[in-house]
Amino acid sequence: MDTALLDYELPRELIAQRPVEPRDAARLLVYRRESGEVEHRVFSELPDLLADELVVVNDTRVVPARLRLRRETGGSVEVLLLERLDGAGVWEALARPSARLRAGERLGPVRLLEPIGSGRWRVRLDGRPDGEPPLPPYIHEPLRDPERYQTVFAREEGSAAAPTAGLHLTPALVDRLEPVRVTLHVGLDTFRPVTEERLEEHELHGERYRVEPEAWARIARAERVLGVGTTTVRALETVARTGALSGRTTLFIVPGFEFERVDALLTNFHLPRSTLLALVMAFVGIEETRELYRLAIAERYRFYSFGDAMVML
Repeated sequence: MDTALLDYELPRELIAQRPVEPRDAARLLVYRRESGEVEHRVFSELPDLLADELVVVNDTRVVPARLRLRRETGGSVEVLLLERLDGAGVWEALARPSARLRAGERLGPVRLLEPIGSGRWRVRLDGRPDGEPPLPPYIHEPLRDPERYQTVFAREEGSAAAPTAGLHLTPALVDRLEPVRVTLHVGLDTFRPVTEERLEEHELHGERYRVEPEAWARIARAERVLGVGTTTVRALETVARTGALSGRTTLFIVPGFEFERVDALLTNFHLPRSTLLALVMAFVGIEETRELYRLAIAERYRFYSFGDAMVML
């Protein structure tokens, strides 16, 4: 697939800079795949749109992973913790400006161990992460409440970014939907655009996931499954193919992919040239997705992490 198909033009003012209040006041574009029907609703109406779908969410919790540090020379360094590698404080991290840094250097609570390419380092952190929420670079406003970059059902800390489709769910909606929880810790790939000319040439880094046996038993016997977010979909489709309830997944979902366990998808509007947009195209079709995005732009939907959502039934 030509990666250019993942491109689209988005007016800058449609990039959401803050979450709406309350969470479920976001707009919801509804697309019914069989009929092609489109509706414009509000997220709080989601339960009324579903029939017999079992709702599955990703309950990962975002690490306060953005550390603003100083070198002994006084220069500023930003370290973004991506993934805990062991129980002794070793992490994979992004550091910048990376080219100026040296192995063995101490940056406050962080010691640089070794570079591993593309600005990434193995580092050792003293204590627990105690930084800022790792907001994406397209969000320029400070977040007043760090919990707004967490889902209300976030549990095990381990992600470098939020599973953003789940940010719209309130405790009341969780009570109504009674979702099943799986865990996939969002890693480096959230920050990496597709730069190759052919989508198939893009390489995914692995991300850790876990699905409890009781949860998978419910998912396996469900008549229909609604995956809340692309990370949930990757976890479910990985288990459906491998049978492994935990591990690392490098599953790359692109157009032509045959979904084995996900029947409906709820997700936000994604960046151009992103693997997340490729997954949406795999689910509803390339041209169908491009047309839905054109419609969302024309209707002034809000895009990206704090933006509105789309459900494909």
